[in-house]
Amino acid sequence: MRLKALKAAFPLTLPVLTGYLFLGIAYGLLMSNQGFSIIWTILISSAVFAGALQFASITLLTSAFNPIAALLLALLVNIRHIFYGIALLGKYRKLGIKKNFMIFSLADEAFSINVASQPPPDIDAGWYYFFVNLLCYSYWQLACFSGHLLGTWLPDDIIGLDFVLTALFFVLFLNQWKKKENRKNLLIGVFATAISLVLVSRAQFLLVAMILIVVLIFILDPNKGESHEQ
Repeated sequence: MRLKALKAAFPLTLPVLTGYLFLGIAYGLLMSNQGFSIIWTILISSAVFAGALQFASITLLTSAFNPIAALLLALLVNIRHIFYGIALLGKYRKLGIKKNFMIFSLADEAFSINVASQPPPDIDAGWYYFFVNLLCYSYWQLACFSGHLLGTWLPDDIIGLDFVLTALFFVLFLNQWKKKENRKNLLIGVFATAISLVLVSRAQFLLVAMILIVVLIFILDPNKGESHEQ
């Protein structure tokens, strides 16, 4: 039963593997480039398992210790998972102990697959959803680990690796800009970021910008605030 569920889930996760390889390797390279040991890369990628937050955590780890700011940043970056959880209440309700891991490993990609797909009738749905999450989680760990190993072979003077996440979000921004209904919230993000850079120091602007973005979206577009978080 479990093997059949794994075989059914695996093909749907292959696109996730492709995307995770590039991002996870970039994260591992950055950790290596910043002087962190591979133990730190393994611990953070396995315990945090949140792409954007993991990239942001590099800055948090190399700056002044501020646990409150780190907590708020983590909550704001991952606030969309509140809506993910609500959407999956029905599917995850009777999964027993597997539910604990599935809640922890509910990444964007696993959420998309589990919401959009239905397991074949002869396959246990709980194991099917579990293996979707487990495969996505495993891909990310493999990519981060491989990236760090690759980083140990590269020269230490390579510059520009810390621009990977910026480039990623710029591409996502351009992709979302193509849809006219998204432009309002994109402009809110640009405005909030610019204002935050003016009002606070560069070390704190990201947290302030995230708070301001969430507040402005729910004030200026209350009916769509939830859908955009999803």
